[in-house]
Amino acid sequence: MKKIRIELKWGVLFVVSGLIWMIFEKSMGWHDVHIDKHATYSMFYAPIAIAIYVLALLDKKRNYYQEKMNYLQGFISGLVITLVVVILSPLSQYITSEFISPDYFSNAIAYAVSSGTLTQEAAESNFNLNSYMVQAVGGAAFMGLITSAVVAIFTRSKS
Repeated sequence: MKKIRIELKWGVLFVVSGLIWMIFEKSMGWHDVHIDKHATYSMFYAPIAIAIYVLALLDKKRNYYQEKMNYLQGFISGLVITLVVVILSPLSQYITSEFISPDYFSNAIAYAVSSGTLTQEAAESNFNLNSYMVQAVGGAAFMGLITSAVVAIFTRSKS
């Protein structure tokens, strides 16, 4: 457990930052009044997510590897953070859907149908807690893998 303490800390911080971002999105009206902008404006979280991985791997490099971390060590550290995020994703999605933005799914369904993007049935099948939990796990795994691979390049020690 001591070996992955830093990754656990940063994985939890990543999930907490995501929940704070959801509160921000909700307060900006991107879950209701301005739901048409939600998909575009949600992308603004990406630099924050990447910064968290950078800070996490720098923390690991500094405080575990004494400034001598190779690419594989950084990549594995990033994957452990990703695993923490993947495990916590369903809980995070539940908190978002039930407490932060309980009307999001009904708003998203109404917008998708009224804009002609989806039929009622397709929108209901896409915008629900189970679907979003699956998407959260898959998205966290995929993006965490890619982010870990890239960030490890920049945080590794130079020979």
